[in-house]
Amino acid sequence: MALTLLLLIVLSVVTWSIILFKLWKQLQDGKPKREFNAAFWSARDWGSAAQVAQGSDGDMARLAQAGFAELKNLSSEQSDMKHLGAPQDVLERMLRQQLQNIQRYHERGLAELATIGSTAPFVGLFGTVWGIMHALEGIGKSGSASLDIVAGPIGEALIATAIGIATALPAVMAYNFFLRRLKVNITELENFAHDFMRLALKQNFKL
Repeated sequence: MALTLLLLIVLSVVTWSIILFKLWKQLQDGKPKREFNAAFWSARDWGSAAQVAQGSDGDMARLAQAGFAELKNLSSEQSDMKHLGAPQDVLERMLRQQLQNIQRYHERGLAELATIGSTAPFVGLFGTVWGIMHALEGIGKSGSASLDIVAGPIGEALIATAIGIATALPAVMAYNFFLRRLKVNITELENFAHDFMRLALKQNFKL
């Protein structure tokens, strides 16, 4: 049972480490995104927008940087396999790939939270069952089944289930929270990619 409790403590530490790290990253990324949005949409022309993207940080800025880099390659009329096809299709593919890379980056830690949230109660239940088995074995050896003898060991065994639930709850809640934030962020990036394609079309896919 001691090993079960130790495992649950480790899982709890991992959970809160992921939660705090992802909260810190979201707070850190919020200001650059707002600054880029304001600077990009207030740019005087297409070239100025490209300069804004190069000097900015954040997911949206990285998406714009990938788009402008691809437009630069298209303007140089590269003829390798990567750039075969209509300019619109090539640019759209590049933006989609960059968007997928950003999504994979922000999905880090979510699988761990989901795993801990789904398995921690069972780990705690295992510890409880194991503890009850040992408690009943000790009661059998003592030859007494009075309430004061039974309640203590079984109550201690139930602690594992309580800790398992306490470990799972923040993991599940954090997973749902960060997944929701990720979906909102990806939707914003998809909208920006659509607007970028529209602007690039007006510029005839030139930089």
